[in-house]
Amino acid sequence: MGCPVAFFEITSNDHERAQRFYADLFGWQVAADPAMGGYGLVDTGAGESAVGGGIGPSEEPGDTGVKIYMRVDDLDDALSRAERLGGRRLVEPTDLPGDYGRFAVAADPDGNPIGLWT
Repeated sequence: MGCPVAFFEITSNDHERAQRFYADLFGWQVAADPAMGGYGLVDTGAGESAVGGGIGPSEEPGDTGVKIYMRVDDLDDALSRAERLGGRRLVEPTDLPGDYGRFAVAADPDGNPIGLWT
């Protein structure tokens, strides 16, 4: 079975503006969390089976944009496969706060980031 799209993320140098823009454009609810630097979890209003997301501040220069996260069984295995296929590791496996699991980020051969989530 393939790996499903599990999460989307939008990062911006002005994350509050981005949160308002997407909320107003698509009718989304964005719950910004000051403890997470203003990162906001998105409820698209499309029901329980909808892919959720987040909109937050850019962490470093050049990381603004849209990223999709794929649900994988094993982060290390997915990162190794990406490297064998010509990609590279960008972020090593990292624990998320609470019970949100773990994530990592790879890049495809063109440099596009791919989020991985367990």
